[in-house]
Amino acid sequence: MSIEVKNLVKIFDDKKVIDEVSFKVEDGETLAIVGFSGSGKSTILKLICGLIEKDSGEIITSEGDIAMVFQYSALFDSLNVAENISFALRERRELRNKYTEKELHDIVAQKLQLVGLKGIENKFPSELSGGMQKRVSFARAIVTEPKTILYDEPTAGLDPISSTLIEDYIVRLKEETNAASIVVTHQMSTITRTANKLIMLYDGKIVFAGTPEEMLRKDNEYTKQFVTASLEGPMKMIA
Repeated sequence: MSIEVKNLVKIFDDKKVIDEVSFKVEDGETLAIVGFSGSGKSTILKLICGLIEKDSGEIITSEGDIAMVFQYSALFDSLNVAENISFALRERRELRNKYTEKELHDIVAQKLQLVGLKGIENKFPSELSGGMQKRVSFARAIVTEPKTILYDEPTAGLDPISSTLIEDYIVRLKEETNAASIVVTHQMSTITRTANKLIMLYDGKIVFAGTPEEMLRKDNEYTKQFVTASLEGPMKMIA
């Protein structure tokens, strides 16, 4: 077991944005967290990776790194691709001076090859398409061999073909690393192509837990509304 969340609660301004949420993600498994905007999806990722503090509950992860792939890549504009990918290996205290320049070069090349971007080490983010930037952010995320990978809206802002490519790499990285992965998304193709199971949030609570296949059956009133993108149903959008 790589990630276990028990009775997680997060409160902002007296509102429970995460309300007694519990789930498990095993090694080599991908969980999708879905729901309408404002349901608390990205907050869970921030709690798991320690960007914000929980108010109560437990978050248990396997020993090893937790990698976060941000919604819009978050690459350093002033650094080239190789410098972006190797940043953690050069700057983290426990990793600094661990590798020679030749070893760093080889690690960067290997991670770039894994995401299908061989030979772009010297390019800068501004020279790359949105899809290529996203794949570089994947390479950066896995450079420390993480046990857990968190993806926040990984296909946001991408065209359908680029989205499909990114979804394929999410699956490939799971298979290559055997990491426990969590994908926050609202995109149906990302859910069905990458996830082994999913939870749906509404108003900070889990209103459905199951597989993508079970979600598509639309037996649940929440999943039916989500799949059909209907304004009619138990979930109310806040303008």
